[in-house]
Amino acid sequence: MVEQLELGEATIVYEDEDGEVVKETLDNEEIVYARDHWMLRQGTDDRDNDLMKQIPRDRVYRVERNVQAFEEEAQTMKRRIESIASDIRRKIPVDVGDGRETGRGTRGETHQAPTRIEVEESDDHGEHGERDEPRQ
Repeated sequence: MVEQLELGEATIVYEDEDGEVVKETLDNEEIVYARDHWMLRQGTDDRDNDLMKQIPRDRVYRVERNVQAFEEEAQTMKRRIESIASDIRRKIPVDVGDGRETGRGTRGETHQAPTRIEVEESDDHGEHGERDEPRQ
């Protein structure tokens, strides 16, 4: 039988260094997965730095989270990513569209793509009937 988690809680079941199976329930914010490890917040030190316990993923049997809380966290993450993407689009012209407008600058001005002008050889040979050469 699976126990009911309170809103905002997570339970992790893992094997400790002695081979014992440990089950811990804590706040969703106090458990994260990064760099192939589950990390659990274990309080703070005397300078208010977070103390973290790292558990390699191969020692973790399962992690249970309240689904509603997880969905809320996922929505928050989605909004953060969309906000970052929007900031990047404003700062860097990434939407080329039809090749004419490349985006908007930081002051709102529209940047136009360069216009290509074909240059043909001139038949003009200068004053003395010679081609104009660059002066050195």
